[in-house]
Amino acid sequence: MAKVSMINRQKKREKLVAKYAAKRAELKEIAKNEDLPMEERFKARLKLAKLPRNSSATRLNNRCQVSGRPKAYYRKLKMSRIALRDLASRGEIPGMVKSSW
Repeated sequence: MAKVSMINRQKKREKLVAKYAAKRAELKEIAKNEDLPMEERFKARLKLAKLPRNSSATRLNNRCQVSGRPKAYYRKLKMSRIALRDLASRGEIPGMVKSSW
């Protein structure tokens, strides 16, 4: 089980990303637009830099829904390999059987 503080920090980041997504996209569009004057593009870059760091989508990390583990994460199942194995061993995932020989 991951630290509760790390899981809460991740949730806080997700909220910030959702809150600033539109503003970030708008500023990035202005900054990339070659037709606008250089000063205006530079101002957009400065405004983008003043936004909170955790509002960037690249700061997000996929975490297991069951244990909060950040590594060995299966995107399709939204859980880590260890949590998947535990649930499969207990028979809580329909149709999945842990092989043993």
